Amino acid sequence: MQTMFQQAFHVTGTLGANLAIMYTMPCDATLVHASAVGSNANNGLITIGTTSSAAAYLASASIGDSNVPVEFDWDNFVGSQYPHITDGTVVAIALDYDGAGGTATADFTLVLTFVEG
Repeated sequence: MQTMFQQAFHVTGTLGANLAIMYTMPCDATLVHASAVGSNANNGLITIGTTSSAAAYLASASIGDSNVPVEFDWDNFVGSQYPHITDGTVVAIALDYDGAGGTATADFTLVLTFVEG
């Protein structure tokens, strides 16, 4: 059985600018699920990729509203497949906090689920 692990991010308060999160993968892993949400009705848009390709794994997608997360899996990921991310890759997450000038995201939460290997 392969080891499953999660990486979670939470930013409190109402965002006043776009959010950029970067981290380095600690091992080879496959992204199998993501969920993203704000605590309010918002127009936030998320992308997940690398420093060289911002939308390599998930192209711009709306996050959830009012504490109801939107889930992303293989059919939402680029190429309709689970992205394999190698050890040492810098994962780049971008949140357009208000979409195209809509309502700013409050209390943003993102959870990524990986299978090691």
